[in-house]
Amino acid sequence: MPRRDLKVAALASAIAMLSAATQAEERYAIGRAATPAEIAGWNIDIGRDGSNLPPGSGSVERGRTVFSEQCAVCHGDNGQGGVGDRLVGGQGTLANPKPIRTVGSYWPYAPTLFDYIRRAMPQNAPQSLSNEDVYAVSAYILSLNGIVPANAVLDAKSLAAVKMPNRDGFVSDPRPDVHNR
Repeated sequence: MPRRDLKVAALASAIAMLSAATQAEERYAIGRAATPAEIAGWNIDIGRDGSNLPPGSGSVERGRTVFSEQCAVCHGDNGQGGVGDRLVGGQGTLANPKPIRTVGSYWPYAPTLFDYIRRAMPQNAPQSLSNEDVYAVSAYILSLNGIVPANAVLDAKSLAAVKMPNRDGFVSDPRPDVHNR
């Protein structure tokens, strides 16, 4: 879903929740409407172009440590997969009958990797990693896939500049109501 459509959907969802909260408050005398500051706290989406990436940075070396402590139990010691998805390899397999979809073979934009890790990982404690640790884990995963060098340090500017191998492997949606052409 294009970023604009996501923001419209998020706004519509926030309005619906606000309306439901207001109705519950009036009908049952419980609850209250979320404040703009509370809503802003959840507005943490990162654009594919790197817009809204936070300050901070992280190295591949630090990412290796964080990954081993927080991610390897599900994704394997080297991102080869386990209980969680495989994160490494698969380049050149997308046209095969059984493609291997990983960060290195399928993911089109590096900033959205940061977004996903920050928002959803580790699975048992989402949003518990610092921005620096998310940059570091992103750098480590990209390094495992040969996309950034082993001595890379990523921040908002350098992460947004990473060109993923499958960036041009997606097609635009031609529908007139979709704004990604």
